[in-house]
Amino acid sequence: MNSSEKKDKHTEPSSGTCPPDKIIFDEFRGEYICTLTGEVVEDKVVDQGPEWRAFTPEEREKRSRSGSPLSPTIHDGGLSTMIDWRDRDASGKKLELKRRLEVIRWRKWQIRTRIQNSIDRNITQAATELERIADQLGLPRSVKEHAATIYRQAVEKGVVRGRAVESVVAAALYAACRIYKIPRTLDEISQYTKTSKKEVARCYRLLVRELDIKIPIADPTDFVSRIAAALGLSGNVIKKAIEIIQQAKAKGLTAGKDPVGLAAAAVYTAAQLYGERRTQKDVAQVAGVTEVTVRNRYKELIQYLRIKVPEQ
Repeated sequence: MNSSEKKDKHTEPSSGTCPPDKIIFDEFRGEYICTLTGEVVEDKVVDQGPEWRAFTPEEREKRSRSGSPLSPTIHDGGLSTMIDWRDRDASGKKLELKRRLEVIRWRKWQIRTRIQNSIDRNITQAATELERIADQLGLPRSVKEHAATIYRQAVEKGVVRGRAVESVVAAALYAACRIYKIPRTLDEISQYTKTSKKEVARCYRLLVRELDIKIPIADPTDFVSRIAAALGLSGNVIKKAIEIIQQAKAKGLTAGKDPVGLAAAAVYTAAQLYGERRTQKDVAQVAGVTEVTVRNRYKELIQYLRIKVPEQ
């Protein structure tokens, strides 16, 4: 181990006479030494690292005694222990039948003791539902964890009482997507639930109002890449569509308009300009809006921005 690796393991002490880059740590003696003057800057340093060594990531993971990271998607934050379902001992051997039955009883009581009240049961049920919807939408872990935090706050404040868990979970996921600028619409999220879009929207407004959530304004440019990628369009089309939206913003054409419909019209216009023609029906289906919306926004863009679209 060289001197730079040694310094990473310990906080380097400050010295008035020695430059910090000339101080090294001697692990054998437990001392910080200045390589210029030979001065012992600090001695009797306690090593805070593990007493074991690992040479591969797999070995490090096996020898590590810390548990999984804390996560708001688990009702207790991941602080409790879990009894594995593999039915194997520490050496990897399968358990005998008698021992296996005994472990099953341990596992059953361990699950019962973890979930002790109605709030824990509610959050556990919601976590399962949240994981299902988020996986189907392909959402990142950061969005799932933020949605779980929003749901937990709603439960603790009593907002969830009397409402379907599925609707509130979908609303929390939509709020998290808006905060992280992930292009997902209410229609997309509600189609993976048994409740209606209207009910999810009602729960979303309730969460925003009761929990005082600051939601950033939806930007049409957030939806451009996703729509263009689904249609198999080039990067030039994406760049041009974003330019069209920025020009529309400068002229005040985006005020009061659905950002998804505007993004779809901009992508359709840019595709026409670069000869990568797609029908308004194709664009509307991918974006999740109607053909009428795409047609109206398209007409506004070419009229007010004076865009010359080549004839077919």
